[in-house]
Amino acid sequence: MQATMGQQHGRESIISGPSLFDSLPVDCISSIISFTSPRDACVASCVSKMFESAAKSDTVWEKFLPSEYSSLIPQYSQVLLSKKELYFALCDDPVLIEDGQKSFWLEKESGKRCIMLSLTGGSITWGTSPQYWRWISIPESRFEKIAELRSVCWFEIGDGMHTRYLSPRTHYSVYIVFKTKNGCPNLGDSPVDAGVGLVGQESSQKLIYFIGPPGHGRGRRREPEPRDVTRPEAREDGWMEAELGEFYNDSCRDDISFTVVKINTPHWKSGLIIQGIEFRPAKIR
Repeated sequence: MQATMGQQHGRESIISGPSLFDSLPVDCISSIISFTSPRDACVASCVSKMFESAAKSDTVWEKFLPSEYSSLIPQYSQVLLSKKELYFALCDDPVLIEDGQKSFWLEKESGKRCIMLSLTGGSITWGTSPQYWRWISIPESRFEKIAELRSVCWFEIGDGMHTRYLSPRTHYSVYIVFKTKNGCPNLGDSPVDAGVGLVGQESSQKLIYFIGPPGHGRGRRREPEPRDVTRPEAREDGWMEAELGEFYNDSCRDDISFTVVKINTPHWKSGLIIQGIEFRPAKIR
């Protein structure tokens, strides 16, 4: 709606007139909306009946879908669902790719790509034998097999992937997604070194905890907490997560690496169950 401002009896009044958009075909409005974002498209649908019709068209939502969406969604679903419904299906129901080694979905508001990486394939250094780690299956995991720490003095988890799986020109946060068992003895409240960065560049370094700050354990004296430390947070899916770091994905032509290291200590550690490493767009702070 187009409006002009006028004066009436010393007070401002709004004089309404037809909008320039009223003369545009619906297809033209759809093309304009397709250059915005999924969130903007949903807002635009509230403007008028014409905008609602334009904003829900396949022209709009196909622009928000990844180029390879046809290989991610079953063929029968593509026939039954609109492009908007396909988009929200990829937001709400992550799909397994790369022979089940990665879980893929879209961030709902922006359409940015998100990935969870399984730890199978040699990501764990020292102790991949059954006496140290074991691979288990649990119903609430996205992957067929996930890692459970049985008993080690030290360990290193390190791996990476190509940034082509992620959205370009996007800041990403990287998280380790896990559960603890029996209080995660000698590890839950002990600091663990973590790092994330593009290969060939300096990576960010921080400390993370799987349960709480030093002194959380029974009978231990609380020590001063380091400044750059990340505490775990509960997720809606029932798992916990701790942020390992951030990076900027500029052009999808690089490799990203991550490490989670617990150096040797006199205490044997156990009770950590790791679902995977998750990459998702960083929150605006």
